[in-house]
Amino acid sequence: MTGLLVVTAVPAEAEAIRAGLADPTVAVLPVGVGPAVAGAATARSLALAEMAGRPYRGVVSAGVAGGFVGRVAVGGIVLGTHAVAADLGAGSPDGFIPVDELGMPPELLGCGTAVTVDSTLLAALRAALPDAIVGSVLTVSTVTGTTASTDALSRRHPHAVAEAMEGYGVAVAASHAGLPFAELRAISNPIGPRDRSAWRIRDALAALTVAASALR
Repeated sequence: MTGLLVVTAVPAEAEAIRAGLADPTVAVLPVGVGPAVAGAATARSLALAEMAGRPYRGVVSAGVAGGFVGRVAVGGIVLGTHAVAADLGAGSPDGFIPVDELGMPPELLGCGTAVTVDSTLLAALRAALPDAIVGSVLTVSTVTGTTASTDALSRRHPHAVAEAMEGYGVAVAASHAGLPFAELRAISNPIGPRDRSAWRIRDALAALTVAASALR
C-alpha cells in the first residue's frame, strides 16, 4: 500500500503542497475545478492504483477556499469535519431543499449531501495543525458572490467554516473505494460579495505549503 493521495483543483495548489511535504510517499494530483471532474479523476486514480497493486491508504482534498467571516480568517487553515454538497437539491418558494430532504428512497441518495471525514485522519491532522479551524467545508458549483446568498448559506450551514468546489466529489470517490477521507483548506478570501481585491491567493498558497508537512 502506498501513502496518501492528495487531490487539488489546480497545479498551483499542487505545487504549494509538494513544496511543504515531509513524507515522500504522499502523491499529489491536480485534477481540475468542480466536484464532477474532481470525483471522476479521483475515482480513476484510485482504481488504477488498486489495479496496479499499490492502493492508497487515504485521500485528502486540499487547496484554497473561501472562509466565512467571523469563523475563520484569511490565511488561516481549515480542517473539514464533513464535506457537504451545499447546492445539491431543489429550489422552492420556501427556499432551498437539500436532496436528502426531497423524499427520495434511501437507495437513490448515495452518500446524501454530506460525507463525514475519517476520524483517525482528522485527529492526526488536528494534532499536527493545532491552530487550524475545524468545521464543515461546503462544496459548491457556483462560488458565493452576493450578500444575500452568503447570508442564506450561512443560515443553512451554521457549523460550516469554508466553501470550495471539489471536496464532496473527492469524498464520494473515496467513500466508494472504501478509503479514509479528509479535507484541508487554506483561506484565500472571505465569502461574500465578489471582490477580487480582497483575495489573498499567495498568502493562502504559502499557508498551504506550511500545512502540507502534516500530510503523512
